[in-house]
Amino acid sequence: MIINQQNLDALFTGYKGAYKRGFEGTTSYWSTVAMKVTSMTEKEIYTWLAQLPSFREWVGDRVIKGLATKGFEIVNRDFESTIAVPRNKIEDDLYGVFTPMVEEMGRAAATLPDQLVFDLLAKGFTETCHDGQYFFDTDHPVSYGDEAPISVANTDGGSGEPWYLLDTSRAMRPLIYQERRAFNLVRKDDERDDNVFFRKEFIYGVDARASAGFGIWQLAWGSKQALSSATYAAARTAMQKFKGEGGRPLGVKPTVLIVGPSNEQKALELINAATLASGAGNPWHKTVDVIVTPWAA
Repeated sequence: MIINQQNLDALFTGYKGAYKRGFEGTTSYWSTVAMKVTSMTEKEIYTWLAQLPSFREWVGDRVIKGLATKGFEIVNRDFESTIAVPRNKIEDDLYGVFTPMVEEMGRAAATLPDQLVFDLLAKGFTETCHDGQYFFDTDHPVSYGDEAPISVANTDGGSGEPWYLLDTSRAMRPLIYQERRAFNLVRKDDERDDNVFFRKEFIYGVDARASAGFGIWQLAWGSKQALSSATYAAARTAMQKFKGEGGRPLGVKPTVLIVGPSNEQKALELINAATLASGAGNPWHKTVDVIVTPWAA
């Protein structure tokens, strides 16, 4: 290939197509469990995570619910993936061997939000959320009015492979994916660029600014107990009993079961099997969707 602007533009167009194939051809799950928030600065402060909106009978004046004065902060992070294509490979028409690498960058860009969101979910047993407690904890303070707060659990402990039960049916979610700048494929292929002039390399890269954070803990249950019909039933029951202001049920209903590779078979048998080994009907058949991801283990 003759190195000129027209040919370099055509090459970049081909690489963009490969990147798009990789990005659009990859299945990701983060949007199922996390609410996307578009960030406008280096960090965002969430002052509304302490409460789920609810209604009361309108007697007298409206009761105005103020936002918390201390917010939960999510700081954006920078991410990049870059490759260098030797000038000689382009001149010798061997640039096509790098197309799979560009396509793989598209796949990696599509799965990075999954990594951020599900990796954070796995850290929920040891990292705090908006109320100062671990996201999965046994003593989240909840007040039902003028009474002193009581401790509420969204975990039953354990020490095995973790699994998670989430209600993802609402606009507010148990996790947050915060995007400051979307993924973008850029190039440095001008012959006057230092990388080309000094090193004979044409550089192509993808970058983004984003982060993940904890949302509403009442919409999630984390367990390290053995995944079984009994532990699954206990988690569902506990979540559906969660209450908000005035002691009113929040109406939480689990929709997604998230497991790592080691619990995949148990999860699929528990949820997808229509009948039990005894031949009786499976009461948990299709009660939730199953997501298997290595980042949540």
